[in-house]
Amino acid sequence: MFKAKDIMTKEVITVSPETEITQAAKLLLEHHFNGLPVVDKEGYLKGIICQEDLIVQQKQIPMPSFFTLLDGLIPLKSYKSLEKEVAKIAATTVANAMASDPVTINPETELEDIATLMVKHNTHTLPVLDQGKLVGIIGKEDVLRTLMPGEKKK
Repeated sequence: MFKAKDIMTKEVITVSPETEITQAAKLLLEHHFNGLPVVDKEGYLKGIICQEDLIVQQKQIPMPSFFTLLDGLIPLKSYKSLEKEVAKIAATTVANAMASDPVTINPETELEDIATLMVKHNTHTLPVLDQGKLVGIIGKEDVLRTLMPGEKKK
């Protein structure tokens, strides 16, 4: 049975929280990545920036819905989640657009668990951490490649 350490990419391209959104988008497109780990200067994972996080910038600002009850307006969506959405849409740096609590795995995580996590959390990129530090990354293509005997990693 494959483990994360067997299929992960060890030389990971990363960005910092201060990286401009345009630079992150360029890296995602150039390398055909779904996501990039966001790390601090010491190599500790701070989050992940995905294509979805950048696509959000192209959507309209959501108008909050309200209903009235006893002459009072009650929002159907919390102001906090509205603020978060607006911040993502207006983001100029990775820190403002990234997911700050991504699903992670360790080098010993088995392939079956990796696939389960990807499906359960609807994610295509899993950072691999060893004692909190980023040591690799696994994308959906890495998992698919295990189905192809003799297929080499590019």
